[in-house]
Amino acid sequence: MHSLTFVIGTGRSGSTALSRILNSHPDVLSLNEFMASVGDAAFPEGTLTGEEFWQSLCRPAPHFDRMIRSGLPLPEFLYTRRPGKYAAETTGIPALSLMVLPHLTEDPDGLLDELDAAVVQWPEGTAAEHHRALFGLLCARFGRTAVVERSGYSTGWAPGLRATFPDARFVHMFRDGPDCALSMSRHPGFRTISLLREIKTRAGVGSLADLRDEDVRALPADLSPLLSERFDPALVRDRDIPLRTFGTLWSELVFEGTEFLSRLPADQRTTLAYEDLLDNPAAELTRLAGFVGVDPLPQWLLTGSELLDHSRRGSARRLPAAELDELRESCAPGTRVLAG
Repeated sequence: MHSLTFVIGTGRSGSTALSRILNSHPDVLSLNEFMASVGDAAFPEGTLTGEEFWQSLCRPAPHFDRMIRSGLPLPEFLYTRRPGKYAAETTGIPALSLMVLPHLTEDPDGLLDELDAAVVQWPEGTAAEHHRALFGLLCARFGRTAVVERSGYSTGWAPGLRATFPDARFVHMFRDGPDCALSMSRHPGFRTISLLREIKTRAGVGSLADLRDEDVRALPADLSPLLSERFDPALVRDRDIPLRTFGTLWSELVFEGTEFLSRLPADQRTTLAYEDLLDNPAAELTRLAGFVGVDPLPQWLLTGSELLDHSRRGSARRLPAAELDELRESCAPGTRVLAG
């Protein structure tokens, strides 16, 4: 039986590097951006057949395909770097194929076919049972014993994951607020998230799925096209979005993650600060390995240290003083929560 750990956080916090580090451990099955890829579609109520479960994993994520078609792929989209038989313009890219499978293998199409052949034959079961079986299948395939799922912008998934997997462990990963918010402001995914949040606020809806045609028609001309099958990437890339928007988002997500973690039993939770990982990688990775349930192998600790990029630390301090002050102010609520 494999252990199961979820790394939750804001994104832009060094967590992609952490996925690469975890993937280099011979006993860890690193599920990179699994939740960001499959989302709620893979966790319906009640039971579903193996075929239905497989469809939920293979259904292309419409918002990601839309970004690719519009010439705004995220750097996290591993599949588009070395395309296979799927494409956003024609077939759509299966959810699992975009970021999860290319992280595990050089042949994501082959692995998808392999999983397909097995999963569609599974009997009816709950989403939790199917996921456990899928993780077990992948562990057996790659000879791993511990599963670690890590998605950016993932604090919102945490309560649902806790309900589905009551025995799972959780790591809350975070980074210095101004540095993280500045990184968000330059990332097409977080710029899009910010604009979609603005759309929901203007329309007064909690979810984009609740938007009515008249809501969309009432949106400004620089926002409504983002809901189309294809849009001008300049609408996201060149839009003037105040830095404080991202500082406020960082604070919200840090509060959400901290609040969630505080409700867990002590043996099922831990935190990981990106700056601590940079300062003392061997100690932090040793602690993380123990929490996840694997040995801190000396060669792995060495590899992990080499995969960390120190150059982005303190990036916000290079901003003009007035901008930095405003950014720090928007990050202050989250900074206080982390200090508390």
